[in-house]
Amino acid sequence: MSKYTYLTKEGFERLEAELEEMKSVGRQNVAKAIAEAREKGDLSENAEYDAAKDAQGMLELKINEMEKVMANARILDASDLDNSTVTVLSHVTIKNLKVKKELTYQLVSESEADLKSKKISVSSPIGQGLLGKAVGDIATVVTPGGNIEFEIMKIEIK
Repeated sequence: MSKYTYLTKEGFERLEAELEEMKSVGRQNVAKAIAEAREKGDLSENAEYDAAKDAQGMLELKINEMEKVMANARILDASDLDNSTVTVLSHVTIKNLKVKKELTYQLVSESEADLKSKKISVSSPIGQGLLGKAVGDIATVVTPGGNIEFEIMKIEIK
């Protein structure tokens, strides 16, 4: 059984649009590249044809993977979530106990993670360490450079 992917409504719609783009425009572009390469003659020694066929295979693999994600997607509504513990969609303010610096992140699914937007994946080491914690708890995150401890300062669902 596949694991579920929890997405916001916006994240689901973005993936849906990206999938549709790959199925229509992406497939058309690959087909055009294959046709152009085929016109250049002998296919057994045609590097452009091989590259276009490889691109087609990669595109179909991406489409297949995205369809699997969407088939197992569960759309979360922030109004249905509890903010007593850290869950998917929580905005968590944490304090690094070593450097005494506070940061706020939103925990999201892997497909919606974007560090620039302060959205981290629930399957990342920090995300895994924070899940299920309550305000005042200490989360120990295992990293290659050693363990880092974070205190949960605030949990919000926005």
